[in-house]
Amino acid sequence: MSAPIALQLYSIREPLSRDFEASVREIARMGYVGVEPAGFPGTPPEAAGQLFEELGLAVPGAHTQLPLGEYKNEVIDAMKAIGCQRIISGKGPDDFATMDLIKRTCDIFNEASAVAAQHGMLFGIHNHWWEFEQIDGRYVFEVMLDLLEPDIFFEVDTYWVQSAGADPANVVKQLGQRAPFLHIKDGPCTRNEPMTAVGDGVMDIAGIVSAAGGITQWMIVELDRCATDMMEAVERSYTYLTENGLAAGRSG
Repeated sequence: MSAPIALQLYSIREPLSRDFEASVREIARMGYVGVEPAGFPGTPPEAAGQLFEELGLAVPGAHTQLPLGEYKNEVIDAMKAIGCQRIISGKGPDDFATMDLIKRTCDIFNEASAVAAQHGMLFGIHNHWWEFEQIDGRYVFEVMLDLLEPDIFFEVDTYWVQSAGADPANVVKQLGQRAPFLHIKDGPCTRNEPMTAVGDGVMDIAGIVSAAGGITQWMIVELDRCATDMMEAVERSYTYLTENGLAAGRSG
């Protein structure tokens, strides 16, 4: 059975900033089963949560600040307001530049995971390309696996894995149960060029889905930027994934 399809709302941040409610309603109309927020432009989390519930949109995860320090209560309260139990965050390239920095970063992630657990939530990491660069002959993410608590999950951004020169299918297979969410995007797999609707680029989405072996709980479309109209690309991505049996929308 195909995993349900969601949209990372960062993809449509510009429409959201103009009209949050209308934009979310349009995503529901397309057939997306869930949404993954990354902030709530101009809208309180409580209102966003009510809108998601009204539209029957699941909220499998949310991208937030780390739930630590001054952001702790804000993050936890927002997660409760939208009915979401998976906090997803990450760090920038400078935080993985040396073995000592990787250890320090993983200590922070472990602390964030402990806070999430105190509130009945899970903590996960979303990667970019820098976690798939090599240091001392190993991929950064492999070093991280040795340092992270086992309850921390990975949301594998398959596009950035390939952009770094690694094989996303192999990475997904290697992570197994620790990678319940996949970020799906497409394009030329370079760091700076615009992305495309899923199916219009070089990514082997079918190969990635096959490598996951049915472990994937959510297929989450995310286009950081796009060479075409974003709302059109988001809908085309939905159509490609659902019509090819790679993800399940509201119509199956």
